[in-house]
Amino acid sequence: MLDTSSQSGNNVPPVTIIGAGLAGCEAAWQLLTRGITVHLIEMKPTAFSPAHRSPHMAELVCSNSFRSDNPESASGLLKRELSLMDSLVMMAARETRVPAGTALAVDRQLFSLFVEERLRSHENLMVRCEQISQIPAANPLIIATGPLTSDGLARAIAALTGSESLFFYDAISPVIEADSIDMSSVFSASRYQDGEGDYLNCPLDREGYEALRKAIFEADEVNPRDFEDRKCFEGCLPIEVMARRGPETLRYGPMKPVGLTDPRTGAQPWAVVQLRRENKQGTLYNMVGFQTKLTWPEQNRVFRMIPGLRKAEFARYGSIHRNTFINSPSLLTPSLELKGKKGLFFAGQITGVEGYLESAAMGLLAGINAAGLIKWGFNPPPPPAETAL
Repeated sequence: MLDTSSQSGNNVPPVTIIGAGLAGCEAAWQLLTRGITVHLIEMKPTAFSPAHRSPHMAELVCSNSFRSDNPESASGLLKRELSLMDSLVMMAARETRVPAGTALAVDRQLFSLFVEERLRSHENLMVRCEQISQIPAANPLIIATGPLTSDGLARAIAALTGSESLFFYDAISPVIEADSIDMSSVFSASRYQDGEGDYLNCPLDREGYEALRKAIFEADEVNPRDFEDRKCFEGCLPIEVMARRGPETLRYGPMKPVGLTDPRTGAQPWAVVQLRRENKQGTLYNMVGFQTKLTWPEQNRVFRMIPGLRKAEFARYGSIHRNTFINSPSLLTPSLELKGKKGLFFAGQITGVEGYLESAAMGLLAGINAAGLIKWGFNPPPPPAETAL
């Protein structure tokens, strides 16, 4: 257990944060910039979840996109609000941005390194790498362990909250080596934009689309373990689940051709598979919307049916992982504190929000609320209802 007796200046107690994902890192930044010492507990690189690969903080797992950057969109407005509040995640995203049309996408590795370097530059940050299975007695404490909370800690949280942890399953998309893509079979364009765009588009005619859908429909999946009840999140459905919902579901979903014109034909394709840059060098591309739980051999076979990907080399296959979250509306106060447990905050996707941006926003609020509790003895009021936050 951490020694919580150490103090930052003026007898201000430190804040312990469990988890160095986006929420934990953002909460730590908000506290550090307010002169408060942070004890950050992170299990990597001592232990890794099934979905994590990098030893660094703020690892992006299922996508490299923070969605639309248009200020008239909900996510675009949230980005502006976070930036105005000195969000570390937004600083990192702007600094490590890669071309993605109107979306804000980043180089995953550079993004994580930026966040970690900025945090470690603060002398008041103390990091401990350890996987824990019990909730520390530290106060204030922010639990920001994310949707991939370890089994032991998840059981401890369930025992504390007096309820079973809720969960659903989330899937991630494959990543392809750029030099294995047949550029003569694809075209560059962003939806509704003239000329070359930020996406590589793999066009399919009707026959090709129907053959691909049939292959996805019939492909072998990774079998769930006996104790698993896979309830997939509707906002991030595996491609094979969508394929089974009807012959046009994919064409009106991730494979929609609307707003794209193939310059070689002057016409809109029947369907399109889009590839988005994964890093600044452009050496890797993400298959947009192709999150999947197909077996790796089947991904290799089926996805090579797509024009331009017949000789594709996969830097990462798609996979599926469990997401864990608590019933926040019944368990948390507006300050993100556990009811009846003053000073115990939850932040990030474990609270039930979906997406990197929302997770960071929850971390920002938890950090500010913990700082208010320490400095003034009470939490600031929640953001006005008119804000995206």
